[in-house]
Amino acid sequence: MTVILRTAALAAASFAALVVAPTPALAQQKLDAAKSEMLFVSKQMGVPVEGRFRKFDAQIAFDPKKPEAGKVAFTIDMGSATFGSPEVDVELPKATWFNVPKFPQATFQSSAIKAVGAGKFEVAGKLSIKGSSRDVVVPVALTQAGGSTTATGAFAIKRLEFKIGEGDWADTSMVANDVQVKFKLNLSGVPAL
Repeated sequence: MTVILRTAALAAASFAALVVAPTPALAQQKLDAAKSEMLFVSKQMGVPVEGRFRKFDAQIAFDPKKPEAGKVAFTIDMGSATFGSPEVDVELPKATWFNVPKFPQATFQSSAIKAVGAGKFEVAGKLSIKGSSRDVVVPVALTQAGGSTTATGAFAIKRLEFKIGEGDWADTSMVANDVQVKFKLNLSGVPAL
C-alpha cells in the first residue's frame, strides 16, 4: 500500500510538467481531457505499479512551425490520483503523500520549447508539486489526424524531491524514488506540422 502511494505521488509530479498557456492568436487550442490520459508508474518492492490522474487541464498556445513562441501551462488536480484500489486511494490525499488539503494542485509552466526532429519537441519548464518546484525537460511527440493532434511523451521525476512519501515512506527500498510520468493528450486547434 505504501509503495502504491509513493508511486502515485511521483507520477503526479511528472505529469504536471506538460501544460501550455494560450496566446490570443492560438487561444482556440483546447485539451480534450476525456480523450487524454495522464499516468504515473513507480516501483513498489521492485514491481511496477501504475496510477492515473482523473482531472487535469492545459492551456496551450503552440504552432509546430514556430515552437520557440509557444507556451504550455498544465494543472493537475492532485485529489484525482488513483491506483484503482480504494484502500490505497484513500491514503494519497494525506500529508505524507500529496497533502491535498494544503496543495490541491500540481502545475507546470513552460519556459522554452524547441524542435528536435520531425514532430518531436522538448518542452522545458517548472514543475511544482506539494510546495516544491523543479526544472524539468519533457520530450513530446506530435501526430495529427482528422483535425486533432495527439501529444505523447514520458519523463521521470524523483518523488523525494517533491516530498512525496515522507517519514517512513522516504525509504526507497519499499517505494522507488524514480517515478515515470506518461501522457497522451488529445488537442484541437493546433496548426499543421
